[in-house]
Amino acid sequence: MSLVHTFAGNPLDRADAERRDAAWLAAAVAADNSQFLLFAKLNVLLNGGMQPELGWLSTETIARLGIEVPPVLLGIGSGIAHFAIDVSALEDPEHALGLNDDWRFQDCRMAAMALSDTEAGIVAQARSQLGWHQRHQFCGVCGTRTEQLRGGHVRKCAACGAEHFPRTDPVAIMLISDGDDCLLGQPKGPLVRTGMYSALAGFIDQGESIEEAVRREVKEEAGIDVGAVRYHSSQPWPFPSSLMIGCHGLATSRDITIDTAEMADVRWCSRQSVLQALAHDNPDLKVPGPIAIAHHLIKAWATGEVD
Repeated sequence: MSLVHTFAGNPLDRADAERRDAAWLAAAVAADNSQFLLFAKLNVLLNGGMQPELGWLSTETIARLGIEVPPVLLGIGSGIAHFAIDVSALEDPEHALGLNDDWRFQDCRMAAMALSDTEAGIVAQARSQLGWHQRHQFCGVCGTRTEQLRGGHVRKCAACGAEHFPRTDPVAIMLISDGDDCLLGQPKGPLVRTGMYSALAGFIDQGESIEEAVRREVKEEAGIDVGAVRYHSSQPWPFPSSLMIGCHGLATSRDITIDTAEMADVRWCSRQSVLQALAHDNPDLKVPGPIAIAHHLIKAWATGEVD
């Protein structure tokens, strides 16, 4: 498929060989032409008004901040090393940078709606890795503080030698259909306030295939049995670090039994009502926008792209 979801499409060479070379990394951090992307409380620095771009800064500007947090190597683009760095420790990072009003830190979801696919892909990698480093400062084996190595691709414990790597959690997200109806749900939480319905989803368990996860999650959340399962596409989702694995599935039962601990509502929706919702012309049904893979799963079914 040619579809590239938001947060995919990262153009940088992740430089696996280079990040293993400590001397190369040190030289790249100090190089005049290296580029740094700043994050404050996991919000990304942008430059521009209605059509912003990523706010890359120079080595010289970073040096003036005096930040002791080591940067994370994102990769190499056009022969230039690109890094992400967390400046949350600064009391007022925007003031410390001395930038004009066109520069600002913005929530990554909001930023992705305005950025190009390639820049949103860079944001996904950077936010996921920086968030992981924030949450994994100590060794899960012995509790000792760990050290960042390989340009941020590993944390190592000086006490017991254990190495810890950034993780990505696989999530199955699926649109289940039966003829001209599809199954949409509303999890308890923020979606309830918006009135939005989406595809069902859940984390894939250990020792479980994608197809098994689809069938289990739908059975648990809606009481519906699922037969054939077909892969559609995937999307990195850096909140904090998931890979959404999108599927379509065919229902083999109709009676809904809602898991009231997790779901506020689950219902069958007709193709016509979904098409109207996609066109923002259905006051009784809202579905996710194009930033989410759920939108594309729903749209592919509603428009007849898939059975």
